[in-house]
Order: sequence, then structure tokens, then C-alpha cells
Amino acid sequence: MIFPVVNGFLLFVKSMFVSLPGSKSLSLFWNFGSMLAMILAFQIVTGLFLVINFKPDSSLAFQSVQFIMYEVDFGYLFRIFHFNGANLFFIFFLYLHMLKGLFYCSYRLSMVWVSGVTIFILVMLTAFLGYVLVWGQMSFWAAVVITNLVSVIPYVGVTLIFWIWAGFSVNNGTLGLFFMLHFLVPFLILVLVVAHLMFLHESGSTSSLLCIGDYDKVKFFPFYMVKDGLNLLLWFGFFFLALSFPFVLGDAEMFIAANSLSSPVHIVPEWYFLFAYAILRAIPNKIMGVVALLASVVSLYFLALSKNYTTILNLLNKFFVFWFVSVWLLLTWVGQCSVEAPFVVLGFIFSMCYFGLLFVIYSIYTFSYKFFL
Repeated sequence: MIFPVVNGFLLFVKSMFVSLPGSKSLSLFWNFGSMLAMILAFQIVTGLFLVINFKPDSSLAFQSVQFIMYEVDFGYLFRIFHFNGANLFFIFFLYLHMLKGLFYCSYRLSMVWVSGVTIFILVMLTAFLGYVLVWGQMSFWAAVVITNLVSVIPYVGVTLIFWIWAGFSVNNGTLGLFFMLHFLVPFLILVLVVAHLMFLHESGSTSSLLCIGDYDKVKFFPFYMVKDGLNLLLWFGFFFLALSFPFVLGDAEMFIAANSLSSPVHIVPEWYFLFAYAILRAIPNKIMGVVALLASVVSLYFLALSKNYTTILNLLNKFFVFWFVSVWLLLTWVGQCSVEAPFVVLGFIFSMCYFGLLFVIYSIYTFSYKFFL
């Protein structure tokens, strides 16, 4: 029974990583995907070690994290690697991988793009759940703020909040639910990553030269296998950052145990959520703010509907993608600023620019292509 399974697995590996044809024009920008796979495996492994000593109990969670840091052999290494691995996942590769996709029109590969955006949303969910598990001041109040957004759903919003909280406030039941989801969702992400790769290998990667296809291909092994091996060099930089400045990307409030009677002066999420947080608070109406927050991510799906390409439009696309990234960075900056003038007005302006540029990028190939043919 076992031999057909092993044989099938070897054939799968061969088709995915050995005989797969790839364009000769792919540069190191195409390493981001393979690096993301490495980081995902790294996060799952370090997370499994942390689970052994973590206590998903509101009265013990914060202390169990401190116990891991100070009492468990090499526990501090797994903690800082897991924490910084999440930042590495977002800052260096998830956003850069999506930027490469926008810049080189990878959204024309519909199923690849849709599965990738789905992975992005699930990674954001997993990162938020893991952030809450520390049960520090900022993570506790972040959970209060974010879960309260569910109340905008007509008729069932308040009931859903009580289900999520497992009570009438963020409490021990909420922590247990978040712990379970944080443990299970990464394995769902792993399944989607395999599906993402299968869709990619069915259609092939987009070229760095043209968006209309690749005609001059080489086998994945050994050319691209060696190129992806360069990812190992980047891990030295990660380990240097994690060991030298382990909490430089964290918040000081996370070193204070959660207190439901005292909220932080300025509640902000982790840096990789700041662009969405800025959009949320830029709109004074709560319902419209939540809709805009969801649309800031869900709208990426619509890019997969673009089907028509010319070289002129490809150049125009790169111009608008550059401005889109600039607006995203400005939103990230506004998101960590206080809710006061002029940041409120700037947040609204940049939010409108964010959606406007996304619509323009979508429209380039959907409505305007016929004028360039």
C-alpha cells in the first residue's frame, strides 16, 4: 500500500520542482514565493514548539509567555524567531511578492491570483490571532476593537460578537477560540499554498519582459533550484535581526499584562495592518468604515478579471502601481499617527487614492485596452 503513495509523491515532486519549465527571464524577484514557503514552514515548526508550554487561559497566558522566555530551555529563541518570522513574512516577502505580481501583471493568471489573495487574507487573520495570544495590553485591546467591528452586521452582529467572545466581553473563552484558530488556520494555508503552486505550474509564471507569455523556457532543476537556494543567504540577515534587535518591531505595551480596566492611550495594530487601520478610522461612519476596511483587501480579487494585454498598457500599469505603493506607504504612516488633524484628513485623502488607483489599475486592461490596439 505504501509504495504507490511514495511513488505518487515522488512523481508530484518531480513535476513540481524538477521538470517544471520556467522562463529564462525570471529574476530574483521570483524568489519571493519560494522564500514565503520557507518562512511558512519555519513559522509552523517554531509555533509547534511554543504550543507545548503555552497556556490558553486568560489568567495564565501572559505568564506562560514569560515562562517560555525565561524558564524553558531555548524557549526565548523559539519565541523571538516566531515573532520576528511573522514580521519577515509580511515586510520582506508577502507584500513584496504581491508587489511583483502587480508590477508584472501576474493577476492575469486568474486562479493563481485569487488563491494568492485568499492566502494573504488568511495570513492576516492568523497574524492577528497570534498577536492576541500574547495577552498583553495592546493585543487585548486590539482584540476588543476588532471584534467589535462585527456588530455592524445587520440583525446578527451582536449575537456573533457574543459567540466570538464566548461571553459578554473578551475573556478566557475568546482566548481559547483564538488559540484553536491560530493553530489550525496555518495548515489550511499550507493546503492553499499547494493549490497556489499547482495553479501556477499549470499556467506558468509571467515573464519579466512581457505580460503576454513566455516562449523560451528551461527546466526548473538545476537552474531555478540553485537560484532559490540563494534564499538561504537571506536567513543570515533574519537571524542577525532576531538575535540583535528581537523586539524592535514590537510595541512596549506588549510587555504589560492585559488589563480590562485600563486601555492604552493610543491603540494601534502591528505595522502590517496599519494601512487597513488607517482606512477604517478615516471614515467617521462605523458601518462604512468597516466596509472600506474589507474592501481594501477584497478589492484585490477583482484584478483577476483583467484579461487583455498590450505592451503600452503594461508600461502604463507600472506607472500606476508605483503610485499605488506610495499611497500604501503613506497610509501605513498615517495609521500609526494620532487621531487628530491633519492626520484624519490625510487618512481620508490617501484612502480615496488607494481605491482610486486600484480601480485605475483594473480599468487599464478592462476598459482602455481597445484604444491602444
